[in-house]
Amino acid sequence: MLEIYYDKDANPALVRGKKVAVIGYGSQGHAHALNLRDSGVTVMVGLRPGSKSWERAEADGLEVSTVDEAAEWADTVMVLAPDTLQPELYSQHIAAHLHPARN
Repeated sequence: MLEIYYDKDANPALVRGKKVAVIGYGSQGHAHALNLRDSGVTVMVGLRPGSKSWERAEADGLEVSTVDEAAEWADTVMVLAPDTLQPELYSQHIAAHLHPARN
């Protein structure tokens, strides 16, 4: 059975107290990072050194670092890079920094 959720069903306070790393700053990463920031969430964008998006994310007022640094810093990691890059990003830059959820 299909279940539909609405704004009233969500508790944004659950994420406001977390540090969220947004990996990638294309159309999805850009939108998520700015929406989270504008909603009061602490956000860091993780990008590869030399990425064309690095300056754009900084110009948008976001903190930017390498994928490794962002993954280590974060409580929650959102991988919004292109699908073809995700396996490498995860295995080489994210997996080692994951830990059990903290309250």
